[in-house]
Amino acid sequence: MKESRKKALKEHGSLFWEFFKIGLFTIGGGMAMLPLIQKVAVEDKKWLEEDDMVDCLAVSQALPGVIVINSATYIGKRRQGLTGSLAASLGVILPSFLIIILVVTLLGSIGENSYVTGAFTGVKAAVCGLVLVSACKLGKQILKGPFQWTMAILAFAAIGIFRITALWAILAGAAAGIVYLQIRSKKAGKEKQ
Repeated sequence: MKESRKKALKEHGSLFWEFFKIGLFTIGGGMAMLPLIQKVAVEDKKWLEEDDMVDCLAVSQALPGVIVINSATYIGKRRQGLTGSLAASLGVILPSFLIIILVVTLLGSIGENSYVTGAFTGVKAAVCGLVLVSACKLGKQILKGPFQWTMAILAFAAIGIFRITALWAILAGAAAGIVYLQIRSKKAGKEKQ
């Protein structure tokens, strides 16, 4: 019993620490953190398989809230249940919480410093690059056929051009995916006959 408790405590500590590092060292938050989460969860710690990570990201994006916190909660729950989700979520939230308090305190005293403004300009551009890396990695994993490409292009157009809320694009994608798989399974059944 003591050995399993030690193992569980070690796993909780690992979840907290890995997500704490992600929260601490990933500038830009949100989508910029996804490549790091994927590297830690899939490649380094082997907490999830590639397909599980894609599911994690899909669920995390579809739910309300911040995608990184949703991802940490999902991975923590998969590893150690409710307490694991709390450890991972706290780990990813705590650095931002502490840093934002520090930054607000410092920015209040610095004011409109040209060095600070310049630094933020560079950071925003770098974060854009991180988001593009994440999109490319996800695209390679998910966009494997004409249906997936069509859905990605339609969702991009709906959200980016027509300004439709992402929730509607996700719900439409889910409905289209269900219909698509039903049609494929019927065709596969007819071919076997």
